[in-house]
Amino acid sequence: MRRCYFDHNSTTPVDTRVLDAMLPHFGEVFGNASSLHAFGQKARLGVETARRQIAAQLDCPARDVVFTSGGTEADNLAVFGTVRASPQPTRHVITSQIEHPAVLNACQQLEMEGVDVTYLSAGTNGLVSPSNVRTALRPDTVLITVMHANNELGTLQPIAEIGAIAKEAGVPLHTDGVQSFGKVPSSVDELGVDMFSLSGHKIHGPKGVGALYVRRGHQLRKVQYGGSHERDRRPGTENVPGIVGLGAAATLAGRDRAAEAERVASLRDLLERLVLDRIPAAHVHGAGSPRLPTTSSIRFEHVEAEPMLIALDLEGFAVSSGAACSSGTVEPSHVLLAIGLSRAQAKSTLRFSLGRQTDAAEVDALVDALEAIVDRLRTLSPAWAAAS
Repeated sequence: MRRCYFDHNSTTPVDTRVLDAMLPHFGEVFGNASSLHAFGQKARLGVETARRQIAAQLDCPARDVVFTSGGTEADNLAVFGTVRASPQPTRHVITSQIEHPAVLNACQQLEMEGVDVTYLSAGTNGLVSPSNVRTALRPDTVLITVMHANNELGTLQPIAEIGAIAKEAGVPLHTDGVQSFGKVPSSVDELGVDMFSLSGHKIHGPKGVGALYVRRGHQLRKVQYGGSHERDRRPGTENVPGIVGLGAAATLAGRDRAAEAERVASLRDLLERLVLDRIPAAHVHGAGSPRLPTTSSIRFEHVEAEPMLIALDLEGFAVSSGAACSSGTVEPSHVLLAIGLSRAQAKSTLRFSLGRQTDAAEVDALVDALEAIVDRLRTLSPAWAAAS
C-alpha cells in the first residue's frame, strides 16, 4: 500500500541533500565548535556558515542569529528573555489566543510571576486585528508576540502592520515564524520584527535545532545558565550536525521557495475544490485570508475528526486533526475555538498540510478515500441523520 503524507506542518522528512551536508559532522568533523584548535575551528566553520545561510533568508546580519534546540526554545528565549530583561516595575505583554503553546504557556508562566498578559482574539477569518493590538497597548507594555503563520489554519498574520504599530509605540515585537520560514518571504526588516523564531524540522531539516533572530541592541536576558556560547545568549555545546543541517535546509527552501509555493498552493486549492464539490457540509477555515500555500483546515459537519484520522491512516493517508490529545482526552483545538467554532465543530476538523513530495495523484487519492470515509461515518451519526 502506498502511504501518502499530508502532515508536513507537524514535521517534514529530512532532504537527502541536507543529510549529505550533515554526515561529515557526525564523523570526521567531530570537534567542539568552541575549541580553539584546528578540530574545533573546522566545526566552527560549519556553524558560522549555517548562521550566514539562515541570515540570508531573514535578510539580517549573521551575528543576529542565535541557535537553539528548536522553535519552542526560541519562543521561550524571546518571551522570557525580553520580559525579564525589562526594568519596568510593572510589565504587560500582548499576544493572541491562537498562538502555539510554546508562546501561550510561556505567557501563562509569566502571569504566575506577576506579569499582566492580554490575549487578543482572532476573527472568524483567523486573523489578529492590528487595531486591536494598538488598542491593547499600555504604558507598561514590554512585548508584543504574534505568530507569523498559524500552524493549524495556515493564516498569515498582518505582522508588518503590527510591526509598524510596535515601532511607533517603542515596544519590541516577536513573531513565531516556525511555520512560515522557508515557505513565504521572511525579511525581518520588511516585517518590522525585533525577534523571529524558526525550526529545522519544518523545512526538511533535522529535528532538535532552531534559531532566534534578535535585532541588534534588543535587550534579552538568557534563560539558561552555563558557558558564554551564542554571544552569551544560549549556553551549551553547539549541536554542530543539526546546525549545519538547518543551514542547508534554509538555503534549499529559499532557493526553491517561489516555485514550490506556487506548485503547492495549486495542489491545496485542488484539494479544497474537490472536497467542497464532492463532500456535502464541508467548510474550509480561513479560505478568504492570506494563507500558507501548504495548509488547509477543513471541517466536516457531524463527523468527528478522530475516527476520520484513524480511517484515513488505515487507507495509507497521514493527516492531522484540529484537536490536541492530552492525557488520553481529546480536547477541541484552542485555535478553532478562538475563531468562533463550537466544540463540536472544532472536533470535526482535519488539517491537511502539503509538502515537497505531494503531487496531484496523491491529492486525488486522498479525496477519494475521504469521500468514502465521511459518507460511511455519517451513516452512523444520529446528528447527521437529524440534519439531513
